[in-house]
Formats: sequence, structure tokens, C-alpha cells
Amino acid sequence: MRFDGEITRINGKTFDEERALYGLHNAEIADTKFSGPADGESALKECGNLVARGCDFRLRYPLWHVTNAEIENCSMADTCRAALWYDKNIYITNSKLGGIKALRECDGSTLKSCEIDSVEFGWFCRGLSISDCELNSEYPFLRSCDMEIDNLTMTGKYSFQYVENAVIRNSNFNTKDAFWHSKNVTVYDSVIDGEYLAWYSENLRLVRCKISGTQPLCYAKGLILEDCEMRDCDLSFEKSEVTADVRGEITSVKNPLSGTVTADTIGEIIFDEPWAKGNVVTRK
Repeated sequence: MRFDGEITRINGKTFDEERALYGLHNAEIADTKFSGPADGESALKECGNLVARGCDFRLRYPLWHVTNAEIENCSMADTCRAALWYDKNIYITNSKLGGIKALRECDGSTLKSCEIDSVEFGWFCRGLSISDCELNSEYPFLRSCDMEIDNLTMTGKYSFQYVENAVIRNSNFNTKDAFWHSKNVTVYDSVIDGEYLAWYSENLRLVRCKISGTQPLCYAKGLILEDCEMRDCDLSFEKSEVTADVRGEITSVKNPLSGTVTADTIGEIIFDEPWAKGNVVTRK
């Protein structure tokens, strides 16, 4: 952290009052607890140039409108609701993020080696970078954009809806309706296990991915699969514009709108609509 003035150092304290450290700048905060009977909110609102190490956050809305912060080895309990909103240039490492709506409307956030349990995580964020993290979330990354993700293990339901401009690598997703209405997303070397994958997506590219689940990749535009595997994928590619190169078997393909689907084997090929003009090719 580069400070632009005299540094305030806070170590081993406890704060529970409303806006306890409001407007604090150029500060290092270590081994400090934000909890107590006063149950105050917004402890570090409108702050900047902060370093927080080994801190325990248990009260609501602690880091709103914060610019330039490093958060290391910190814990945010499930009572720490809506912890990081409207922040800029936040770097979070080796931390635990709990509580609903943990990250929202932030710019330039980086998370590395974190454990995250947050029902509505990462909504409306811009410039979000995540690596070596574990995430449990029901509805993560709604309408976020300009994302880079590497080695994320995620359990979710409605993941990456309306996400734009994202590159994802080496990740493992157990999810449901992932990538609905997403635009310009590329996923490399990842496992995606879910249902109804990427309906209504645009320019989704999947490279060397392992895909499983019912009725995947329907109503998509500009869909590309390169050297992917599909397991238990029935009724795939319905009404999609698709170019797909699949290794192994696809359970069934139904009415691709245009393009070509190629696989080693396909259990069932269904063409029962006049508008379905796609090609389906097997190698064997």
C-alpha cells in the first residue's frame, strides 16, 4: 500500500459504535474486532488507503465507499451483511467472506485465496479478478463485467447471469442456470456441472471443458465448443447458433438452429422443426 500522508496505526482494538472509524485515511488496522453490544453499522465508511490484517468483522456494512484497501487474513462473519459496496481498488487475500451480498457495485476488486459464503455475491461489479478461491453462493455475479477468474471452486444455482466480458480458467462449477444471457465469455479447462447451461447466451466459447447436465446450451448465439466433453447432456443445442467439437458422446441433440455439432457418437438426433437448419455429424 502506498500511503499519501501520516499513517494511523490501530492494533488490538474493539469497535462497536456507529461509523466507528468513518472517513479514516492512511491507516493500518491489525488484529481488531468490529463487534459488540452497541451493534453499530458502517465502521469504515468513506475511507481510503487502508490496510487491514487479522481483523474480525461481525457488524453490518463495514466497508462502503472505500478506495484503495488491502484486506489480509480477515474474517467477515455471517452477521457482516453487505460488507463491501461501492468500493474501488480493493485487494483481498487469505480471508473469509460471509454474510449476504458480500460484494456489490465495486470497481477493480481482486480476491485471492479466499473462502466465500454469500448468497448474492459479486453483483454489478466491474473489473473483478478472482483466483484460488472457494465460493458457495446461490446467485453469484449477476450483471458483473470485465472479469478474470482462475481456479475458482464454486457451488451455486443461478450463476453468472447477464455477465459480460469474462475469461475463466481452471475452475470447477457445480451450479444450475449458469451463464444465462451472458455475453462474450470464454471458459478454458473447466468443469461445469449443472442444468440448462447458458440459455440465451451470446458469444460463449468453451475450450477443453467438461460439461454435464440436462438441456444445455439452448437458444444461444455465437456459441463455440472446442475439444469439450459432454456427459448426460440430453436435448442439447436447441435453437442455438453453434459450432461444437465434442469428444465422446452427446446423449441427444435437438433442433440446432444453425452451424455444426460434431461428436464421436450421439445417442439421439432430433429434427422436428422446419427452422432447424444445423448440421449434426458423428465421427464413428
